Amino acid sequence: TIRPVRRSYYDPSSAPGKGVVWEWENDSGSWTPYDMDVGITIQRAYEKQHPWVDLSAIGFCYVIDFATMGQINRQTQRKRRVRRRLDMVYPLVSGTLPKSQSWPASPGAAAAPPAPACACPQCLLVMSVKATVSAAGPGAATLQPRKAPPVPPAAAKAPVLAPGPKAPDGSATVRGSLKPLAAQGGRQQAASTPALSSASSTGSPPGAGSAKVSRPGLGTLNRSHLQRLAIAQSRVLIASGVPTVPVKNLTGSSPVNPALAGITGILMSAAGLPVCLTRPPKLVLHPPPVSKSEIQSIPGISHTCRKTTKKQAKKGKTPEEVLKKYLQKVRHPPDEDCTICMERLSAPSGYKGPQPAVKPDLVGKLVKCGHVFHLHCLVAMYNNGNKDGSLQCPTCKTIYGVKTGTQPPGKMEYHIIPHALPGHSDCKTIRIIYNIPPGVQGPEHPNPGKSFTARGFPRHCYLPDSEKGRKVLKLLLVAWDRRLIFAIGTSSTTGESDTVIWNEIHHKTEFGSNLTGHGYPDINYLDNVLAELAAQGITEDSLVQEKD
Repeated sequence: TIRPVRRSYYDPSSAPGKGVVWEWENDSGSWTPYDMDVGITIQRAYEKQHPWVDLSAIGFCYVIDFATMGQINRQTQRKRRVRRRLDMVYPLVSGTLPKSQSWPASPGAAAAPPAPACACPQCLLVMSVKATVSAAGPGAATLQPRKAPPVPPAAAKAPVLAPGPKAPDGSATVRGSLKPLAAQGGRQQAASTPALSSASSTGSPPGAGSAKVSRPGLGTLNRSHLQRLAIAQSRVLIASGVPTVPVKNLTGSSPVNPALAGITGILMSAAGLPVCLTRPPKLVLHPPPVSKSEIQSIPGISHTCRKTTKKQAKKGKTPEEVLKKYLQKVRHPPDEDCTICMERLSAPSGYKGPQPAVKPDLVGKLVKCGHVFHLHCLVAMYNNGNKDGSLQCPTCKTIYGVKTGTQPPGKMEYHIIPHALPGHSDCKTIRIIYNIPPGVQGPEHPNPGKSFTARGFPRHCYLPDSEKGRKVLKLLLVAWDRRLIFAIGTSSTTGESDTVIWNEIHHKTEFGSNLTGHGYPDINYLDNVLAELAAQGITEDSLVQEKD
């Protein structure tokens, strides 16, 4: 599979340029960062002191309310918390090629007066940690790395750096040759690790020879030694109360990776910032392999597969005839605005599009929710929708009739597999497999006649095989038959338009972890998805309607 890639540049005044990260709270209570472009849009509105920002302009049906720091779904009205966090500045890779810098090659160069302090978040963080360690007293001073011996001139030659902005004065010495940098990092870590102090000569008095004993560089240590060195240093730093910054361990075949965790760990160590190495949790998307003989059908649900075909055009009833079932005429309109055209209900409709065959001054009230609109506006709204015989109140989202969607043709499979989900160890798992091929958009889609893509199919989703899990599956089958699971639009993940996307009914696509917020354990998921289905007009009453 060949996929296009792209490289983005971010202005220093933007959210990533300032190190600002916007995050939303997922169903498990952890925080998920917004895509970079979404975060930039939110930060721009925040800096202009707007009370809220509507993300529909960039393809998302959410509103961010800065007063309550909440994200509101415009369709379901569901609210999530959001937060603004200051992180490391995003590396800016644009501008002219900077001059090569190298580490001091002589004691005289190392003793040069320090450059003016830099005001970037990284340097501020380093200075705060140094101040904390200094205030801790002499006992904590032993954790500071010793000065490295002079580096031979031949080793100070720096490789060509990637294009980037000129480094500020306070961070100029962070750029340089990777080889002497790695050697210094090895000496610093060895010097700050008590576990390696036993390598000194037994004939030396305690504390006298430690500064003179030469410490092994990274080149003389194997993989296991580097791992033990890193773990020992992390334990000493944590036990002593020195602030540490976790740096994820980069897996790979090189023995340098476990000790330095990439260039991030090198630079932070060189700057005097303690580094705590951690291993990232493992993403588990799929269950262990399952044979055909282990797959079981679901009791109480016929078949193991559903297919949808192209939408059948409804014939007969005009929009006026459809709306007549859901409306009552209002002879004396209230003194308020029509929320569709924003004109007064006592005045004619302000709709300027194709004119329906209804007088513009007629007013009607929806029988369930009681909201009042111009009949002219309601007919225009119906004509611009799916024209499936249903109507949804634009104010409170109450559904009249049976709502259907624009999901393209595809197949839905469902069965039981003999593995348990995290948090549901007492039952097996229902696996759902959706498969939708690419095709051509129909008249109900955003761009009729244009082709659409279908990325990531087949998509595997998981439910616990419990009583509530089976109830959710039955309602998902109704949603599938009504073509409400998927839609064609713009992907919030890739930004691609005219592609198959999820349609406001969340699914769990991680089997054995919850790193993305789309996995287990999640004690609220089944209740949340039942609420999302209800917002689409699918409840237990829908099961009775389907049987009828």
